[in-house]
Parts: sequence; C-alpha cells; structure tokens
Amino acid sequence: LLGLSIATLSTVTQYGLRFTLISNVSLDSNSYRVIHHTAFYFGICLSMTLILAALLSSAATVRESQCLTAMGFFCFALAFCGLIPAVCWRYTHSTEVEDSMMDVYDFVYEEVRRNTSSFRRHELTAIHEAFLCCGKRSPFGDTTSVEHKTCPPSQVHDEGQDCLQEIQDFLKKHMDFVFSLLGIAIGFTVYGMILTSFLCFSIHFSSNLYRKGKYILR
Repeated sequence: LLGLSIATLSTVTQYGLRFTLISNVSLDSNSYRVIHHTAFYFGICLSMTLILAALLSSAATVRESQCLTAMGFFCFALAFCGLIPAVCWRYTHSTEVEDSMMDVYDFVYEEVRRNTSSFRRHELTAIHEAFLCCGKRSPFGDTTSVEHKTCPPSQVHDEGQDCLQEIQDFLKKHMDFVFSLLGIAIGFTVYGMILTSFLCFSIHFSSNLYRKGKYILR
C-alpha cells in the first residue's frame, strides 16, 4: 500500500496540471524541469522497490526460504539508502523547488509585460487559471495591463491572490505531504529490515514454527 501510494503521488506530481504547466514553460537554465523529472523517476523506483520487498518477504515467509528473505532485506535496505539522501536534500535545499517554480512565473510575467507575444500571454493565462491567481502584487497597489489581459475576469475584479504567494503556498503543502510520506516510508523500511533479518536468522537456526523433515527419537 505504501508503494502504491508513492507511485500515485509521483504520477500526480509528474502529470498534474499545475506542475506540467510550469515544467513546459521553464527554460533549460532553470533547475525546475530537472527536479520535476528526477522526483518522478525516484518515486517510481522507490515504489517498485517497496512493492518488490513486500512480495519477496511474503513469499519468503510462506516458503521459509532464506534466499528470498535475504533478497527482501536487500530491497528494504536499498529503499532506505535512497530515502535518506532524499530527505537530506530536502532539508539542505529547502527552498530550491519553490524558488525555481517562482522564477519560471517571473520569467513568463516579465516576458508578457515587455512585449505583446501571444504565445507567452497564453502561457501566463493558463497559469493564472490553473493556480486561481492574478499577477503579482505591486507595492503601489495598482493593477497593470498584464493582469487585465491574462487574468480571469473574476480574479481581476476581486483582486485575486498574488501568484507568487499562491505558488509558494501550494508547493509548501505539497512538499510537506511528500516528505511526510517519505518519513513514513523510512519507518517502514527500518521495520521491514528488522523483520526480514529476524526471519532470516530464524530460518537459518531452524527455529521456525513449522519444522520440515522427520524427528528421530533417541
């Protein structure tokens, strides 16, 4: 279940409307696209590893196979070794994802403000509709022509949410959920390693509940 949850979250992150819009607009010099694809492939590999570990452990328990138990332990250990660097990266680069995503919006906004490119204006309009926001807050409190051309009418009249703030809030919630799930995954991988190692030693020392072979009376 944990593996399926991580696979589902990775798919939503990869193909979700908001993430896809920003990824398609970002330039090669921006790190967001690399982070976006890396997160997807990491999540899929992690979910497959956890699912494989669970299947191997279940089969090892039923068949009392020391080899399958060792393979299950290896899968749990592999998942754990992947999770630790991911969590450390999050804490050492705590704002990199948010900053790169807001840089993409800033680039598109300034491109539309400097010229009347219909292509960039279409992209900015799509971002406004996806995030339900409208432009950037001006220190003078006025609304520029960019907002009038690219924001939904309801957002312009109601002074919609600042897009930079909306993007930051959205990503913060999403990343908190992602790393809460990764924290749970770390706990389960440690638990899985303990159980599989215990099972492996139990099989090795023939202390399992069901003994194979015959007893000899002396």
